[in-house]
Amino acid sequence: MSAGHHHGRATATGRHRGRLAVVLALTLVVAAVQVVGGLASGSLALLADAGHMVTDASGVAIALAAAALAARPATTSRTFGLQRAEVLAALANGLLLAAVGVWVVVEAVRRWSDPPEVASGTMLAVAALGAAANVVGLLLLRPGRRESLNVRGAYLEVLADLAGSVAVLVAGVVIATTGWARADVVASLVIGLLVVPRAWSLLRDVVDVLLESTPRDLDLDAVRARIRRVPGVVDVHDLHAWTITSGVPVLSAHVVVDDACLAGNRSGQVLDALIACLGEHVDTAHSTFQLEPVGHAAHEPVQHA
Repeated sequence: MSAGHHHGRATATGRHRGRLAVVLALTLVVAAVQVVGGLASGSLALLADAGHMVTDASGVAIALAAAALAARPATTSRTFGLQRAEVLAALANGLLLAAVGVWVVVEAVRRWSDPPEVASGTMLAVAALGAAANVVGLLLLRPGRRESLNVRGAYLEVLADLAGSVAVLVAGVVIATTGWARADVVASLVIGLLVVPRAWSLLRDVVDVLLESTPRDLDLDAVRARIRRVPGVVDVHDLHAWTITSGVPVLSAHVVVDDACLAGNRSGQVLDALIACLGEHVDTAHSTFQLEPVGHAAHEPVQHA
């Protein structure tokens, strides 16, 4: 006997689509200004930050498209719909981030021996504009960064953009006051080295979802203990928890119940108690239980803990 429970809520990214759209528009405008400013001033740091912001814009656009796909209804061939499209979008975003970070580092190393002249005034003005836009983006994305991989990815990108803009500002001040042109190259390296670890962190989380690992904030041993405390439950096995997409965890288990429960036709009460137990302690969007009599596990070909 089994039971499923679904809350029917939107995905985590879908709940923040409006904020993502605003950040996308801001990012595109600032990136365009940075490209013009970087070419006009000769600053690699500005061009690096512009490339990073274009990557950010691509990632946000992918996240928005994925959120729209994830909202489509499930079908018999795709019983969870296209919700995992959000995870694939985060994967593409992470790979794009890594590529940009590596390019910036390589270009900075190449320029170290022969740094070009940089117009520090233009560099400072454009960097200040970028920093202001990044602060606005962070405030918009902050509420959803713990709910969605895609919103988290966008938030981390904007955060690194802010750090990059600060690095460009510092480099501009150094060039303006000392004339040391390599400050622009140093700022570029800082931006590149900020991007690569963030890309790794995002890709690691995506791989966890694709490998259907237990959600990091879920203690499966504690869940097992709660299930065993439900009246009528003797034991639990084949307990699994994974994530379909950000904000949509899934849980399933084989629950062994006593003979009195089955004889008294109290299976419905046990199912209700199990769902209430998990609903109180575990943020699950979907849970499925198979109720079994004592000794039934011996008939199962493969049994997991």
